[in-house]
Amino acid sequence: MKVHIKVWRQTNAQSEGNFSTYPLDGVSGDMSFFEMLDSLNDNLVTEGKDPIAFDHDCREGICGTCGVFINGRAHGPIRGVTTCQLHMRSFQDGETIVVEPWRAKAFPIIRDLIVNRQSFDRVMEVGGYISINTGNAQDANAIPIAKEDADAAMDAAACIGCGACVATCKNSSAMLFVSAKVSQFALLPQGQPERSNRVKNMVDQMDEEGFGNCTNTGACEVECPKEISLVNIARMNREFLKASII
Repeated sequence: MKVHIKVWRQTNAQSEGNFSTYPLDGVSGDMSFFEMLDSLNDNLVTEGKDPIAFDHDCREGICGTCGVFINGRAHGPIRGVTTCQLHMRSFQDGETIVVEPWRAKAFPIIRDLIVNRQSFDRVMEVGGYISINTGNAQDANAIPIAKEDADAAMDAAACIGCGACVATCKNSSAMLFVSAKVSQFALLPQGQPERSNRVKNMVDQMDEEGFGNCTNTGACEVECPKEISLVNIARMNREFLKASII
């Protein structure tokens, strides 16, 4: 199949960007989206042009490094799939595919499709961990945890921090990401000693980074490749309210 890739090109955060369109022939439907970009970059290098810069690492939908807007949707047209797990069979022969970086104040563009997501790291640094010494590792069944709580904690922990929730939100809110990280600890016994400080510190840092407020449109949940639930945002709001009163 043949496709046309209309991709955002930008040298750095200070320069002006623009779309450039490149034709690519011989694309197999079994190729991943990034394998297609690899092939396009090979052609660009052969022609003496700068390759397209994009983020990737594991290419297995695990690490959260990847993430671009494809035809106006975060990670592309298939729900619950990261960009690296998207395949070219999801597109039509002859189609023009528009590829853009995440667009949010807290995610400044580094180059082309790569954005700086260190704001997420700073949110995690202020509270996304357990610092209290809980002793040696115990047997799996030594601490009784209700299955409902354990399942909810695991669902929240599935967040890979790719930033799709921020990029797709009209307010560039990070509430889904932060609430998932708060929830995975708030639901388990190990997270209780630092529960109040954790949520206050992480929410304060989120605001300091310049993320917008949540208005519950639900776009974040729809576009999240791990389908993190909005229920986590409600839980974080309750956690923050309790922490603010204590």
